[in-house]
Amino acid sequence: MKTGLVLEGGAMRGIYTAGVLDAFLEQDIKVDGVIGVSAGAVHGCSYVSGQHGRSIRYYLKYMKDPRFMSFRSLLKTGNLVETEFCYHELPDKLDIFDRKAFEESPITFYVTCTNVETGKAEYIRMDNMDEIDYMRASASMPLVSQIVEVGGMKLLDGGVADSVPLDAFRKLGYEKNIVVLTRQKGYRKKPSSMALAGRIYRKYPAFVEAMKERYQHYNDTMDEIDRLEEAGEILVIRPSCDPDIGRMDKRPEKVMSVYQLGYADAQAKMEAVREFFARSF
Repeated sequence: MKTGLVLEGGAMRGIYTAGVLDAFLEQDIKVDGVIGVSAGAVHGCSYVSGQHGRSIRYYLKYMKDPRFMSFRSLLKTGNLVETEFCYHELPDKLDIFDRKAFEESPITFYVTCTNVETGKAEYIRMDNMDEIDYMRASASMPLVSQIVEVGGMKLLDGGVADSVPLDAFRKLGYEKNIVVLTRQKGYRKKPSSMALAGRIYRKYPAFVEAMKERYQHYNDTMDEIDRLEEAGEILVIRPSCDPDIGRMDKRPEKVMSVYQLGYADAQAKMEAVREFFARSF
């Protein structure tokens, strides 16, 4: 059975996932495939390339740079996260991403995006970082990001259509999965106002509908994850307490504490992880 990691997003909450993945790298926990959404994809690629500590290192060093994530960047470029800085200058010059290791890794890597025209999720296999626009699309939050046009599609944040793509990954052939969530057990989303989204994306009614239904789809997914976890069909790593970090929180001590929470939670489950992967289904 193929093993996989399913990585939820969550903007700055995603640094929890970086802590989990660094613990996995230290313990040489390898899987056959990874699928990430938004921040889950951003941190998941460094796991695939084997770059322990890279995520927390560049977060602490650059997160207060207005090009990293700021309303100044939004006003200047139309994107809360500046494209040139975060997807080119940072990985190519400032904290170099190991493209060669990523491409040669036996781990298959997927990102999840939402197709703005259909309102459906797209699960994109990325074999190299020449395809980084798919990752950028996956992490492009609605209302504060420009639509990313790549591969003949118009794409935005994968979390709109499928925040935790466990079912999709199982259908892709990954049957034994660890799911890394960035919210504590029992968390459920509430409906959001669609007034602004309805105006901004009026040309894309299917996308507006996906945004409207996002909370219900997320909650249904959490119910299913709880059921599968109870049945022993998946293993879940989630914050053992409320990470209490905002989507744009840039306090170094808070970011480090959430990273350390992910690392500690993963270490606490390491024996269960090994047993899960060793067990026959």
